[in-house]
Amino acid sequence: FAFYGRVSTEDQQDPESSRAWQLTRSRALIEPRDGQIVTEFFDVDKSRSIPWQRRPEATKLLAALKNPDRGFDAVVIGEPHRAFYGNQYGLTFPLFEHYGVPLWVPEVGGPIDPRNEAHDLVISVFGGMSKGERNRIEIRVKAAMSAQAKEEGRFLGGRPPYGYLIADAGPHPNPAKAADGKRLLRLDLDPEAAPVVRRIFAECAGGHGFYAIAEGLTRDGIPSPAAHDTERN
Repeated sequence: FAFYGRVSTEDQQDPESSRAWQLTRSRALIEPRDGQIVTEFFDVDKSRSIPWQRRPEATKLLAALKNPDRGFDAVVIGEPHRAFYGNQYGLTFPLFEHYGVPLWVPEVGGPIDPRNEAHDLVISVFGGMSKGERNRIEIRVKAAMSAQAKEEGRFLGGRPPYGYLIADAGPHPNPAKAADGKRLLRLDLDPEAAPVVRRIFAECAGGHGFYAIAEGLTRDGIPSPAAHDTERN
């Protein structure tokens, strides 16, 4: 067998731990039938929403399917939830079927039978669940970040906007992160750049165009954001 698995930052799991449990599920399925994993394809830090053709290891696996001397007879996936997203199963499985390479998953107890509607339904449902899970994660993360910024005044990372400086806001509320020395951050006004921001808005409200505002700032010797704060570059 060839093994395929995937893990990404959105899964919030150590890649080695994720690989280990996906391999464990795969071996539990195939070893009672004298199956043996002889090669592995494991994508790390690749979102499930990325098509197989754009995942490096999945691409190698698909290319290997075409090779009669591929060195394996079938492919096993320990967690279809990690492998397939949305309609990816429907787009990918025909390649396995075309090259005569069975695809084994624990959820059907063995190889997927292309003539079995129940098999097709089960894996398709997992693809839909995978898409739904990712969407829920995205919604939760964005909602939490919005609340932290709006209600707590926290700065959540990245380059500070021109006119602001990053300031310390005390210890991190998460005990584990606080123990690692992580601190909360907030934005404070930059005493040099904040007046420039006010000037830009005032001139824009007064009817000046972007080009005219930029020319005026240059004429008065006011450095650009990159020149004002070289650390942001």
